[in-house]
Amino acid sequence: MTTSTRPSDEERLRRWRLVLGGEPGAEGTGCTLAGRDAAMDGALAALYGGRNGAKGGSRDRAAGLGASAPSVARWLGDIRTYFPSSVVQVMQRDAIERLGLAALLLEPEMLEAVEADVHLVGTLLSLNKAMPETTRETARAVVRKVVEDLEKRLATRTRATLTGALDRTTRVSRPRHRDIDWDRTIRANLKNYLPEHHTVVPERLVGYGRAARGVKKDVVLCIDQSGSMAASVVYASVFGAVLASMRSIATRLVVFDTAVVDLTDQLDDPVDVLFGTQLGGGTDINRALAYCQSQITRPADTVVVLISDLYEGGIRAEMLKRVAAMKASGVQFVALLALSDEGAPAYDRDHAAALAALGAPAFACTPDLFPEVMAAAIERRPLPIPEA
Repeated sequence: MTTSTRPSDEERLRRWRLVLGGEPGAEGTGCTLAGRDAAMDGALAALYGGRNGAKGGSRDRAAGLGASAPSVARWLGDIRTYFPSSVVQVMQRDAIERLGLAALLLEPEMLEAVEADVHLVGTLLSLNKAMPETTRETARAVVRKVVEDLEKRLATRTRATLTGALDRTTRVSRPRHRDIDWDRTIRANLKNYLPEHHTVVPERLVGYGRAARGVKKDVVLCIDQSGSMAASVVYASVFGAVLASMRSIATRLVVFDTAVVDLTDQLDDPVDVLFGTQLGGGTDINRALAYCQSQITRPADTVVVLISDLYEGGIRAEMLKRVAAMKASGVQFVALLALSDEGAPAYDRDHAAALAALGAPAFACTPDLFPEVMAAAIERRPLPIPEA
């Protein structure tokens, strides 16, 4: 780094002052914040400062943030003014967790002020049963905005990836010209490369068969709706709606805690799916898999995706027997410990190891990787398991 790109001493002191906030150690910087910097410092101190401290310091400001909806609404407006959207979402999430602001989200005015993201949707879903009617429509509007943004980001690539996978399952050796898979054809004929002509002579053509108009694959999404799986429930509901929009895939979506609910008939609107869930409660994976197993009519053409942290409250031995039975019948079984961008999840390692021993490795999956995982399952090839 050249000297010209390094921050000045004054800028370094300013940054340290913002990091240290109003703590006594900040006095050593000799830097006084004013204007926009002072406002940023106040917004940070209101959330991350303590509740006891010298009068007039940032710790005092923290004590009032959760006191009333108007003060929180002002704070939400401040952080949206001073910080980028990605930072705002983190600060909102911290405010809900650290300062117990979840109850304030039941007020329509508060919901209109927040920056909507997946984690906020998860919080709203956990409050669903306590939500007054005056707030419900505002909450649905917030959830719909997040869902529509996710669909725009994920739908096109998911459909393209899975359509290609479905086509490749009907590969033929004498394709029509329009159905030739040129990439695989060239690779299959590299031994016939003519250097003097800079070309490959294709002795064998590889192509796709005509896609059948009927359903080619059945997909069952079995989603754990315990509280720790909130983000996974949101993403899985969006993917469920995308898969349901594909004519060649018959999609079933099942959510469970200690009870099992089939939400397949609501897949045309993922917002309805999400408000049909009930985050929290216990977990009975065995019961959920028993229901999914009862719905399978074409095991050789079925992919079952279990999305769960595997903390089983039901009968462990029966759960593993069901997985083994489904795999033996020809079902492609995929176990995802999480479907989110939240990093490494907590999960039951003994159950994950037991599934792996059955040939069903359990791993966390990001939304961007999910289409590739599904494509691999459809084509019956090794799953693209990310490195730990």
